[in-house]
Amino acid sequence: MNSLSSFKKKKNSLSLLHRNVGFNKQLPDDSWDLIFKKLDSNVDRNSFGLTCHSFLDIQSSSYKSLKFGCSARESNCSIHVNINDFVFNEHLFKRFTQLESLSLGTCLSIKDSGLTPFVKYGSKLVSLKLDSCHNVTDIGLTLVASSCPLLSNISLAGCSITDNGLDILTKLCKSLKEVNLAWCTNITDCGILSLNQNSRQLKSLNITCCCKTVGLTFQGFSPTLACLEAAYCAFGSTGINEILSGGGLEYLNLSYLSCSKFDLRHKLAAFIGIGSAANLRFLNLCMCLFVEDSVIIAISKGCPLLQEWNLSCCHMIGISGWESIGSYCQNLEILHVGGCFQLCDRGLLALGNGCKRLSVIYMTNDGFKVTTSGLHLFKFQKEDVEIKEEILDTNISRMSNF
Repeated sequence: MNSLSSFKKKKNSLSLLHRNVGFNKQLPDDSWDLIFKKLDSNVDRNSFGLTCHSFLDIQSSSYKSLKFGCSARESNCSIHVNINDFVFNEHLFKRFTQLESLSLGTCLSIKDSGLTPFVKYGSKLVSLKLDSCHNVTDIGLTLVASSCPLLSNISLAGCSITDNGLDILTKLCKSLKEVNLAWCTNITDCGILSLNQNSRQLKSLNITCCCKTVGLTFQGFSPTLACLEAAYCAFGSTGINEILSGGGLEYLNLSYLSCSKFDLRHKLAAFIGIGSAANLRFLNLCMCLFVEDSVIIAISKGCPLLQEWNLSCCHMIGISGWESIGSYCQNLEILHVGGCFQLCDRGLLALGNGCKRLSVIYMTNDGFKVTTSGLHLFKFQKEDVEIKEEILDTNISRMSNF
């Protein structure tokens, strides 16, 4: 039986059941709700909802998650949804009464006024995504914070918010665990201080392109902070040290770190060398031009749990750096070395002699000192290691699984 025939049969069966039983007279809504929850496929649930308005109400009220557009993490998304304040109103919340997760990512027409339904209907929301909603300001964020006390996951990437709005959010929403502030260019260290003081359960923070943050208010950050995205920021050595001071980081992205005013090498090496980053499993230092052998040696020794390391375009890594990775990074599985022009046959063989768990190396095809014979010898040592072409960006491949 084809899918269309199956759909019609199920719809007719539900319609017949509705007529024979007498939906409004014989069974209360909660009984039909139990029946709906027993349906184990989307096709059956859609058939249920299309049968009549009463069934549609039950179906709608069962939804806990609703998504418009996409989020900032979906890098291949080019959809800009034309949802404005008129469309997004309280009628939507009246229909979907059990919402816990709402995504309005790339809904560019949403303004602060469009968030007013949260006052009545936001008390159950746990997750809210407003990525690229550029018209959302501190006014809208304050409205959300005062209406959604249970929020634990909020994404504000690209919103027009400031430290004041972030301070109100952290004071009213005490259960924040994941916060995305990427491209919120008005956020400074004062806003980070609010997170530090008020969000003691925070696990993940994204401040990519928050160029006004220099890391000086991370001191004493909760050890629950396990993931920090901080690409294109401008941290100095003091800022880096304070970021690592919590001791709980497992994922750290410092790619494209602007360090023109600072010499990070020796202080960073010393700080990591005393075990301040011992829990790191994923580290992205793509295009960090301050990374030289002393930094590589300190990280190799001080971060024994590293599983993935992005060193793309780190031009200053010499033979002692590659040898230290081979000697100490025994949990390393994935290594990015595209654009590391000092990598030579000897350095590649040092990686092959060590790194017992290495499974993938990302490389570029030209610009290396690695010869064809050097590659053949490495493959002889590590026949199970896959060599892939490097595509340079700021992401680490396992971020979606972190």
